[in-house]
Amino acid sequence: MPPTTQRTLAVIGQGYVGLPLAVRAAEQGYRVVGFELSTSRVQALAAGRSYVGDISDEQVRLALANGYEPTCDPARLAGFDVAVICVPTPLHEGLPDLSAIESAGALLAPHVRPGCVVVLESTTYPGTTEELLAPILEHGSGLKAGVDFHLGYSPERIDPGNQRFTLLNTPKVVSGSTPASLAAVDAFYSDIVERTVPVGSTAEAEMTKLLENTFRHVNIALINELAIFARELGIDVWRVIDAAATKPFGFMRFTPGPGVGGHCLPVDPSYLSWRVKQHLGRPFRFVELANDINATMPNHVFERITALLNDQRKPVNGSRVLLLGLAYKAGTSDWRESPTLPLAELLASARADVVVCDPYVPEVNLHDLPFGMVPWGVEQLAAADIVVVMVEHPVFEPEMIATHASLVFDTRNLLRNVTFPGATL
Repeated sequence: MPPTTQRTLAVIGQGYVGLPLAVRAAEQGYRVVGFELSTSRVQALAAGRSYVGDISDEQVRLALANGYEPTCDPARLAGFDVAVICVPTPLHEGLPDLSAIESAGALLAPHVRPGCVVVLESTTYPGTTEELLAPILEHGSGLKAGVDFHLGYSPERIDPGNQRFTLLNTPKVVSGSTPASLAAVDAFYSDIVERTVPVGSTAEAEMTKLLENTFRHVNIALINELAIFARELGIDVWRVIDAAATKPFGFMRFTPGPGVGGHCLPVDPSYLSWRVKQHLGRPFRFVELANDINATMPNHVFERITALLNDQRKPVNGSRVLLLGLAYKAGTSDWRESPTLPLAELLASARADVVVCDPYVPEVNLHDLPFGMVPWGVEQLAAADIVVVMVEHPVFEPEMIATHASLVFDTRNLLRNVTFPGATL
């Protein structure tokens, strides 16, 4: 239900998490201030242009008409009733980098006032909200979290490109530093989403997010290693997966691929293993093993490409390799931590002529990247010594690839229904 009186929401970070939240809140009657450090992003949003695949230009324009204000000016954060922090939390040299959370907290602190609500959505290790963010807010405001203002954590569950499960209908885990804070956080998100899931503490909510992605990471590693062994045993792993997936209980379908990408899987489980080692002094062996398997999949793909070219009496050196897909996930433009990047580096180091095609990623700064970008089409397929399917984008037509490519390595089983010259992962 929309709020009965207009309240002000400040969203720190207008990326793939913050922008959908800002747009949805504007639809629900909130006055929304979307703070973003990138001036080019703010200018685009102010002009009604979206750079997030799940949000259309029309949605941005409607949000603007409803009072949404994109800004780079921290002073515009003054007077918020609710503030949500949606900033990136990458790894830096294998360690959690929470500098963006620290900066966001410092920006908000002078504007924290009695009764307001501050929520962290950025993925992080258990304890961050109360051990790191709370002291920053308290120091800058002179107020006490859980006493003078409400503090909570609610992990983002955005799945880029997923049209079935969106911010609106994906259950939202919510938490607070005190029962009163939990009630305040829950009340806010009840305005935004269809269902909330309250949990007992901010640490529980923080670990919930890490469990979700660690579960995926470990299972993808399992199926990736199984794919390698199945081939060596002469077994079609894709048919095995299809058969196993017919079981209506006790099994969940995961498929192999050239590696993992995006912000979540290559990063989030490492936050959990770092916390375990820091506090308990023991390794999280499942996570470390999964990291190793998934991180080395581009090397496995490189070896398979080399072998396929050798079968054609062609060396990698001088061969034109067309990689289909820069994005880490089908149907999206997000190429953060994409396995295409390390594979391209391996191929370039072997002196291959590497080109990448991805119509979903229209603008790429190619500085220091070991490949060029080419358009999708018959000419590029025919010119390549080998075509490597990295992502199953809908635009990549299997029959076109099978007809015009002289050799294909399909890491995603995109060409499962057509006959093609080459092999699958």
